[in-house]
Amino acid sequence: MSSKIFNKKFTFPNTYIIVFTVIIICAAATWFIPGGEYAQSGDGSLTYTQIESAPQTWQIFSALYKGFEKQAGIIVFILIVGGALWIINSTKALDAGIAAFLAKARKLERFSVFRAIGVNNIILVSMTVMFSLFGGIFGMSEECIAFVAISIPLAVSMGYDSITGVGIVYLAAHVGFAGAFLNPFTVGVAQEMAGLQLFSGMGYRIICWAILTLFLVIFLLAYATRVRKNPQKSPMYSIDSYWREKVSANAEEIQRYTNRSSWISFALAMAAILLFTAAYWKDCAIQAGNSSYSAPWLMPAAAVMFAVLSVASLRKSVHFYIVTLLGFAIIYLIIGAICFGWYIPEISALFLALAILSGIASGNGANNLADEFIAGAKDIFSAAFIVGLASGIIIILQDGKIIDTILHSMESSLDGARPLASLSMMYGLQTFINLFIPSATAKAAITMPIMAPFSDLIGLSRQATVLAFQFGDGFTNMITPTSGVLMAVLGMARIPYMKWVRWTWKFILLLIVIGFLLLLPAVMFKLSGF
Repeated sequence: MSSKIFNKKFTFPNTYIIVFTVIIICAAATWFIPGGEYAQSGDGSLTYTQIESAPQTWQIFSALYKGFEKQAGIIVFILIVGGALWIINSTKALDAGIAAFLAKARKLERFSVFRAIGVNNIILVSMTVMFSLFGGIFGMSEECIAFVAISIPLAVSMGYDSITGVGIVYLAAHVGFAGAFLNPFTVGVAQEMAGLQLFSGMGYRIICWAILTLFLVIFLLAYATRVRKNPQKSPMYSIDSYWREKVSANAEEIQRYTNRSSWISFALAMAAILLFTAAYWKDCAIQAGNSSYSAPWLMPAAAVMFAVLSVASLRKSVHFYIVTLLGFAIIYLIIGAICFGWYIPEISALFLALAILSGIASGNGANNLADEFIAGAKDIFSAAFIVGLASGIIIILQDGKIIDTILHSMESSLDGARPLASLSMMYGLQTFINLFIPSATAKAAITMPIMAPFSDLIGLSRQATVLAFQFGDGFTNMITPTSGVLMAVLGMARIPYMKWVRWTWKFILLLIVIGFLLLLPAVMFKLSGF
């Protein structure tokens, strides 16, 4: 009996166990680390004061509730996206759309140039660069949750795995986020708090973004090529059976049709788009850094494109019309984000409308539509649950009054260091802090008012300090369990957290090293804007 126990094969704990263990460790730390907090003084600066700690005990259980409460927006968003995409999947529209897209892409292989490069490689690189740009320009993060649900079936259809699907969207957007040049949530906030001109020093930041994105493209191409040659080398091979079953083996077998209800769906969608366009087209302005470009033509152009493509797709099949609906939901998501500052509430509403219109188009009755939506929400609930649980880590640290103490002790270690050493320590500090405070805005509010004046005292450029903050904030976001977006993406992709860690840790370490090397010119040379 005892030999069986000792010989039992070790199985790594699942994501829920890992996160709850971290919560317990943080709760234990509140008994040993003294309490403290930063308070804003009259001149606007932050001063640290030691206060009585609040050791956490039974709060490890209430942290789940508070975590759900804190991340309610993302949790509801995940459930809505899950319900919407379940409805779309039930119509086989996504299978038909992906098969048609890949069939057309394969035709490019008749040209020797495309055949030599590889059509799959072109698609992978193009998507990676595009999402990295989204991260670098407008700080795409939460929006990745919706895109991942589309990129994974595409990646699996191309012979890759779910990790590749997550990489070309989530990893790309967050590498772009780390090396951003126009991201208002990192560069914008940090520069404003450091008293710098908004988005100044953009030239060198663009170079940083390009270098980081290049390394990501090489990393993803090498991995994806290896998996395509031998699918069993994927750490997700067995788990990805779920996605392989989702992807239709032969989309040509799908019966194509156009029904009356699909035209009704088109009429309703067209009416909504026209009303939206009429109300906001004059106010449409693309925000690029501290500049704003009026684009009143953008929304009318999108409306015309939707009308033309919808009619053309409806003449083929309702499946292609639903894919068109999905495509324009993404287009309007981007328009809303860059022109009107849309966030989770607006994007959730967009996907809820997509679910209803897709259900109507497929001919589902109201009851059947509701059942399908609930089934999708149930299927994705594990992703929503882990977001609330992971948020409990931050809740424990905050309620235990130790998070500011940890921050203050780390900042105190910067005293007396030379400029290069100080910048290195700032970078390491920001990287470590991000494991506990994944919010860029919150981190900037705490650290920049202290680090910016300190950089003046040691003769270090404030731009270099902002760059250290930017890199430190971005890289560990892609691996820390306290990131609600990461946990939501992994939950949606059905990738266990430890499998993700084992796959990414070397790449994240490489990014940290590259980030350090990119900081050196900010100290050693006179860069434009620095």
